[in-house]
Amino acid sequence: MEFLDITSETCPMTFVKVKLKLAKMDKGQELEVILNEGEPLQNVPASCEEQGYQVLSIEEVGGGKHRIIIQK
Repeated sequence: MEFLDITSETCPMTFVKVKLKLAKMDKGQELEVILNEGEPLQNVPASCEEQGYQVLSIEEVGGGKHRIIIQK
């Protein structure tokens, strides 16, 4: 599983970083993304699904941060 922390990024760069990482991965691989609540949490999962990726899980990890697992 690949890992990406985008807690220091703001929209729209949050999804851009995720999309660039997914582009380098093989079909079926999973990406764990740590992001902030609010706009990134609303936009990144929705944008991934629009692009044909599967969001497997979303969970709160504390401190206003969430972990999402995306399958390419």
